[in-house]
Amino acid sequence: MPQSLASVPIHLVFSTKHREPFITDEVRESLHRYMAVVLNNLGCRTHLINSVEDHIHILFDLSRTVTVADAVEDVKKPSSKWIKTQGAPFATFAWQSGYGAFGVGESTLDSARAYIANQREHHRRVSFQDEYRAFMTRAGLEFDERYGWD
Repeated sequence: MPQSLASVPIHLVFSTKHREPFITDEVRESLHRYMAVVLNNLGCRTHLINSVEDHIHILFDLSRTVTVADAVEDVKKPSSKWIKTQGAPFATFAWQSGYGAFGVGESTLDSARAYIANQREHHRRVSFQDEYRAFMTRAGLEFDERYGWD
């Protein structure tokens, strides 16, 4: 019997619109759980989600039947709607329109998990913008800063 199998770990990064500090301790864990359920319902197994106040990192396996763009849209749109229901401070919440999605090799999954788990400590030293620029550079992607910080 033929099978179609895939192992495509993705490190997804995106920020709140204009990097507003919306992801507070009040909603952080619930937001992560909500996003994990959305991804899992797409057939995308979630390894780890972590965030700081203005951006989020998600490590997940891309389902063989879902595109990266669809997975991103399907996690951002409902989570944005959900967070707006969490009280008046979140009424104007929005995600930035863009994102960065980076393939992770099986041999580097553990280091990607450790990196994502350590976000609070990491961002005591490095801004989101510098972190994102480093991701783009390592991936060999050209990045036009005029459009990257919405």
